[in-house]
Amino acid sequence: MSRLAEKTILVTGASSGIGRSLAELLLSRGASVLGVSRDPGSLPRGVIPIKADLTQRDEIQAIFKPLGCIDALVNCAGVAYLSRIIDGNPADWEEMWRVNVMALTLCSQLSLGHFPERGGRIVNVSSMSGHRVPPTGGFYAPTKFAVRAISDSMRHEIKAAGIPVQIGTVSPGFVDTPLLDLYFRGREDQLQKTRQSMTMLKPRDVADCIMTMLESPAHVEIGDIQLRSSDQRL
Repeated sequence: MSRLAEKTILVTGASSGIGRSLAELLLSRGASVLGVSRDPGSLPRGVIPIKADLTQRDEIQAIFKPLGCIDALVNCAGVAYLSRIIDGNPADWEEMWRVNVMALTLCSQLSLGHFPERGGRIVNVSSMSGHRVPPTGGFYAPTKFAVRAISDSMRHEIKAAGIPVQIGTVSPGFVDTPLLDLYFRGREDQLQKTRQSMTMLKPRDVADCIMTMLESPAHVEIGDIQLRSSDQRL
């Protein structure tokens, strides 16, 4: 029996990509899944829907006000635009910062009041762009470096406060999800060439890594998993 059977997991961005794949996998292991999405109708069958726009602080807070006990939080929601520093659209920067950084941080903070006394786990989906800046990193890479720093900072604070919660990150390279279509917006020909030149990670590949973190014994804390396709050089 899975360690997650009858556990309650809150997953943001659960209607597509990595979040959707993870939600389906958690359900197959007997977990109860609370899925946060702007479009609850797109959530996998069996997921308990929570409608929220993660760019809005009040809507994030509204997720947690009625929330009962959860055993884990997985921050899968993310936005990726190719938006350069020298001439990018500040509106794109702001949306990425709000979702990738502020929403993730606030969800992590607010979740602490909903774990059982024995503790729980927080997993943040980051990116290889949080470990190195690719040539097209633009403003997206800084948001993922922030995720890495926030996760480490929170881990230090949790340990110092004696809170029995573990926190870790999963940092994938290219994953073939709708997020990639957004990232290559206006460069569809380049995306097609990229797909033809390499076998990208699938959402399930990343979901499996998250499951490893969630199902590990209580005394095992995995700080970060970095993964990329064997075809990806950087």
